[in-house]
Amino acid sequence: MPMVTLVVAAGPGFPQGSPNHRYEIAVALTPGGHLDVEAWLADPKPWHARRIWPGGPARDGDMLFDPDTESWSIRLFPAPGEAADAPLHATIRNAGQLRPGEYVTIREPDGTEFSYRVVSVA
Repeated sequence: MPMVTLVVAAGPGFPQGSPNHRYEIAVALTPGGHLDVEAWLADPKPWHARRIWPGGPARDGDMLFDPDTESWSIRLFPAPGEAADAPLHATIRNAGQLRPGEYVTIREPDGTEFSYRVVSVA
């Protein structure tokens, strides 16, 4: 399953982007480069995700698809030693083609939206 790396292209506090703020998501893609809903539904194992932001621990999580809204999100689990009532969710908006050079918008758990650029699909 390809590992897609997304880096902040622009957003509050990062008008020029930041390659150090990123998501790494292991996902199946359609031949057209879109997130593959059928593969996600058929896969019994979670699709791994990780949010990496300097100044804090990496947050592991997984990818979720909501068939009612036909939308994707990244469920982020608490960091070691961190208490949380429920996992945080980052919503992927405008999830078009996930190919290097393409962009997606992610609404972070606090509601802030950032534009992310796809830098690799390996």
